[in-house]
Amino acid sequence: MEFQDYFPIWNKLNINQQNKMLRALHSQKIKKGTVIHNGSMECTGLLLVKSGQMRAYILSDEGREITIYRLFDRDMCLFSAYCMMRSIQFEVIIEAEKDTELWVIQSETYKSIMEESADLANYTNELMATRFSDVMWLIEQIMWKSLDKRVAEFLLEEAVIDESKELKITHETIANHLGSHREVITRMLNYFQSERMVKLSRGTVTILDEEKLRNL
Repeated sequence: MEFQDYFPIWNKLNINQQNKMLRALHSQKIKKGTVIHNGSMECTGLLLVKSGQMRAYILSDEGREITIYRLFDRDMCLFSAYCMMRSIQFEVIIEAEKDTELWVIQSETYKSIMEESADLANYTNELMATRFSDVMWLIEQIMWKSLDKRVAEFLLEEAVIDESKELKITHETIANHLGSHREVITRMLNYFQSERMVKLSRGTVTILDEEKLRNL
């Protein structure tokens, strides 16, 4: 399938805008663990995921990570196009969680088409609103939900994403997603194991009792 099949409002662009868009993009294959965009000092361009999985995260002054949202097939990332949104005051890092194939759209061209097309402008604004809703949801989670509940929710989400109850994930990775310390996550997972909700082994967390996690 081509870019035209993945871009949701392709048919609302006129032929000149479509041609301009096609000239302004290129495809990339990204290996798992690769950082494709690093902070606000670069303008990578807009990212449209063809297949794979990426995450957007921020770093604290102490170097702790916290995931603000994730990207799957057909998802688009705007925060990698920093030069389009200079009012954004936080630095977002985009990393491939799995081997990923994507399109990179040149920011300036996208912006020029957006100035011509109300449909593209509306789509972009809706997407931006969705991303900020993700950030606000994250803030609410951190402020009001205890860590045990956040860890339980994360494990259940991972099981859905991986379509497996055997999660190939380290305590460090969970800590990075949730903005916590590895030692804290290890203590929490050990408690879950003592309650027979999960089983721990090297690099793996296996969900034993999904219902208990959901109740938590």
